Amino acid sequence: MLKLIIGNKAYSSWSMRGWLAVKQSGLAFEEIVVPLYDDSWEKTREGNEFAASSGKVPVLWDGDTVVWDSLAIIDWLADKVGRDRFWPKDEAARGMARSMAAEMHSSFQAVRRELPMNVRKVFPPRALGEDVVAELSRIIEIWAQARARFGGENPYLFGDFSAADIMFAPVTTRLVTYSVRIPPFAHAYVEAILGHPWIRDWIEAAQDEPWVIEQYEEEREDA
Repeated sequence: MLKLIIGNKAYSSWSMRGWLAVKQSGLAFEEIVVPLYDDSWEKTREGNEFAASSGKVPVLWDGDTVVWDSLAIIDWLADKVGRDRFWPKDEAARGMARSMAAEMHSSFQAVRRELPMNVRKVFPPRALGEDVVAELSRIIEIWAQARARFGGENPYLFGDFSAADIMFAPVTTRLVTYSVRIPPFAHAYVEAILGHPWIRDWIEAAQDEPWVIEQYEEEREDA
C-alpha cells in the first residue's frame, strides 16, 4: 500500500495537492498527517521518511520508492494507473493542462506569500497589493482560456476533474478565505471545486485538527 505523509490540512496547500493526486489515482493509501511547525517539527522532519525531501511535505512512499513534490507525485501516479486518469485525452488540451500545472507549480509567489492557505477562516475583503492582483488576474485569465476552449458542459478546467484542477484547488480555497471578488465564471469554477467530494472531505477534516499556526490565523494588513 502507498503511504502519503502530509502536513496540516488547514494550512498545507502542497499536501492538499499530493493527497488529491493519490485520491485521483484510485489506489489505496495510508495517510499520515504531521503537524507543521509545532514543538517537535524540527525533530520530526529529520526522520528517515523525510530525508529525500529535506523535511518537506508531501512525501509519497511506494514500497521502497520515495517521491516528493506534488507535481512529481502526480507524474508518478499517472505512470502507474494511466495518464488519461490525470490529463485530458485531447492533445491540445493536454498540452495546455500541463503548462498550467507547471505554471502553478513555479509561479504566483505573491499569492502564496500574501494569501496563505487556511481553510478554517474567512476574512473580510481588503485591498490587495499590485503584485497579488497581477498574479490573480493571470490565474483568472488562464482559467478562462481553459474553460472556453476545453471545459465543455462539465464544471472543471478541462471538463473532467484533472491534474490541472488538483494544482489549482488550493487557490480556490484562498479566494474564499480572503473574500476575493472574481468574475461569475470563476466563481462557478470555485464552487465546483469546493463542492467536489474529496475537497469537502479535506476541508471537513481540517476543522477537527487541534493544531494552530498563529501566523496564518491573523487577519493581515493591506498587502
